[in-house]
Amino acid sequence: MPGPSDASGRLGVEVVARTTAPVEVVWDLVATAARWTEWSFVTRSVLEREGSPGPDGVGALRRLTVAGRGSREAVVAFEPPHHLGYTIVSGFPVRNHRADVVLEPSDPGEGAATGAGTVVRWTATFDPAVPGTGRATALLMRAVLGRLARALTRYADATGSPPAGPGGTGRSAGA
Repeated sequence: MPGPSDASGRLGVEVVARTTAPVEVVWDLVATAARWTEWSFVTRSVLEREGSPGPDGVGALRRLTVAGRGSREAVVAFEPPHHLGYTIVSGFPVRNHRADVVLEPSDPGEGAATGAGTVVRWTATFDPAVPGTGRATALLMRAVLGRLARALTRYADATGSPPAGPGGTGRSAGA
């Protein structure tokens, strides 16, 4: 159930999903803006500004679109291969938004046959942009993040092999 996440009254949601794919595979999918169209319902992903480390790191500005409508997100944390943080700049009815995707190796007792799997913990805190819409906005945010987390883990399960290239980026050394 959505509700206040801290003493300030900001709303928060959390979704958790699991995959048998290793952390590095999941990281490459979620941290690389251009790959979102492969695994999610996003129909277009554009990097409007590169970040550091390039291209998807801190400071990157990405536009994610579904059926012609989309959001702009700024990457505020980029800690390969475990943590991606971003804020919604525009396109979703929230203010003071902060989301974090944390990837942790799964414990065999958490459903994976070996320790090679990944637990995806996707959280967001925010204020509704329109007063009185907090509960509805939180339900919408939970639905969107849940759908993204499920799509990410299903795709990772289906593709599951480690990404090519050094450092698990899926890019060659010269890219």
